[in-house]
Amino acid sequence: MSQEFHKFWLKISAITIASFAPVFFLGTMIATSEPARFTLDLLSWPIDGNITYSSPDVRFLSALTGGFLLGWGVMVWLLSTLVYDKAPEQVRKAVLFGMLSWFFLDSSGSIASGNLSNAIFNILILLIAVGPLWVPAKPQTN
Repeated sequence: MSQEFHKFWLKISAITIASFAPVFFLGTMIATSEPARFTLDLLSWPIDGNITYSSPDVRFLSALTGGFLLGWGVMVWLLSTLVYDKAPEQVRKAVLFGMLSWFFLDSSGSIASGNLSNAIFNILILLIAVGPLWVPAKPQTN
């Protein structure tokens, strides 16, 4: 795997992470909360309409979640564009361990709250976001 491909994949990781941010941001307002409500209903499989997104507490948590996801996605994007060429292996490890930290804590919390299905969905998201970053890239020779 080349460093150029890793650098490209970091952008895929950034988009994967940040793509959930607008959904949760829109969940902060009742009029636009349906995508966030549906997302949580899907992640707490089966889709049964039990997730209402009507609580102000949930909408506030949605604002926090959207902000964290956007910030994390932007950070990964900037690591790929501003730092990767100077420290490719360190950037790969930072993103990989960040993703693994998210995966284990989010999945553990999901299971503890009775939402095993989200932990299963997390496996798919982890595989997409990490992609080829599991293994170091071959150093460029020029």
